[in-house]
Amino acid sequence: MGAAGHTGRFVVAELRRRGITPIACGRGTDLDSALRAADAVINCAGPFAATAMPVIESAIGAGIPYLDVTAELEVVTDTFASYAGASIPIVPAAAFYGGLGDLLATAAMDDWPVADHLTIAYALSSWRPTPGTRATGKVSAQRRDGRRIAYTGHRMQFRPGDPPRTEWTFPAPVGTQPVIGEFTMADSATIPTHLDTPEISTYMTANAVDDLRAPDPSGPAAVDGRGRSAQTFLVEVVAQSQGVRRRAVASGQDIYAVTAPLVVEAATRILAGAGDAAGVASIGARFDAKDLLRSLSPEDLTPVFHASGPRSDS
Repeated sequence: MGAAGHTGRFVVAELRRRGITPIACGRGTDLDSALRAADAVINCAGPFAATAMPVIESAIGAGIPYLDVTAELEVVTDTFASYAGASIPIVPAAAFYGGLGDLLATAAMDDWPVADHLTIAYALSSWRPTPGTRATGKVSAQRRDGRRIAYTGHRMQFRPGDPPRTEWTFPAPVGTQPVIGEFTMADSATIPTHLDTPEISTYMTANAVDDLRAPDPSGPAAVDGRGRSAQTFLVEVVAQSQGVRRRAVASGQDIYAVTAPLVVEAATRILAGAGDAAGVASIGARFDAKDLLRSLSPEDLTPVFHASGPRSDS
């Protein structure tokens, strides 16, 4: 679903690269008919507030797994609340936002049953959001009535006013950068469904937030044969428990492009019988997080794990 969109095209290309024949579905497709011939459905069509539920219902009717790449935190929350007892595997937010942070947090916590605090820090070299990103952002902002959301005290809470500004010291080569705090994304909805922590702090580099808010409507510009933009990213997750820190870091090129190997890897594992339990579960809950991250091509993602982290954090 959403095969003609920016992220959808990356997903279609990744399926073909793996020798899988995609059934490309657009917004006018008869879903019930199309899904009868499919083994799984990957929903790339936002805003997901409008598409997730109808596509999930069609997937349930067809008896096939459902995965999506939503970054809409509210949609993730609604999906977990509405489909916990579904008869098919459902994996929301198996993407850069939602899935990657979830996998890194799972890897960082490792065998810890509880973390006192999780921090997710995003560093983007730039961010020219797609029209789809802008559209879904407007939908989420309307649902929040302009308020921000932060995960604190074991629950989502609304925040008034402007977000805090501070600095975060990322691993080399990024280093210390100005960041916007409480930049809460879909991983703050997926992580608490299977990891025990009362607090999730989130940061995004200020330059990326400025890009997101800029009026320039131009989206990512391809610079290589795969259609990726020149944008680079680094995501760091720090888990803290009783004064001990563990870290998991991933870096790569193009946040939209890296979504494709993440969601396709999840889909192929489910179809192979791994992590295929019925009901809703995040990508981090369904699979061995370190194994999945390491299975991706270094051209897509480079993960680094630290068993303990004495590094002084901002």
